[in-house]
Amino acid sequence: MQGITPFLWFDNQAEEAANQYVALFPNSRITDVSRYGADGPGPEGTVMTVSFELDGRPFVAFNGGPHHKFTEAISLLVTREDQAEVDRLWAALSDGGEPGPCGWLKDRYGLSWQIVPTVLFQLLGDPDREKAGRATKAMLGMSKIEIKGLVDAFEGRA
Repeated sequence: MQGITPFLWFDNQAEEAANQYVALFPNSRITDVSRYGADGPGPEGTVMTVSFELDGRPFVAFNGGPHHKFTEAISLLVTREDQAEVDRLWAALSDGGEPGPCGWLKDRYGLSWQIVPTVLFQLLGDPDREKAGRATKAMLGMSKIEIKGLVDAFEGRA
């Protein structure tokens, strides 16, 4: 079977991270855990990779040691219809991590996420460039994206 699967390098928290991620998203599950053998390079029996699905999409988490760290150059974009879901995911993923601007955050493992309400793209892409500009300005002033603030700015109420 061919495909493209994001491969996430962790120091030694691949299984912990994968378990947290699959608990947060519907239609998600761990599909396989492989362990280092006697020939290493990790200690025999410890987790090497965790294959998992997030909302039906495949990922692999790898315990490769401290050699490589995540950067914001790659992030996982998550869109949600309502503020309650944005709030839930933002709280869970930023716990122990670091909030950023414009819906971005780093989780406790250093992986960057964008937690974004779907209405954001509609407002930013609106043909009325003045309204879209107000929504853009509002978004740039936010950490976690707030739908009401976006819509109010878009409509000229903020």
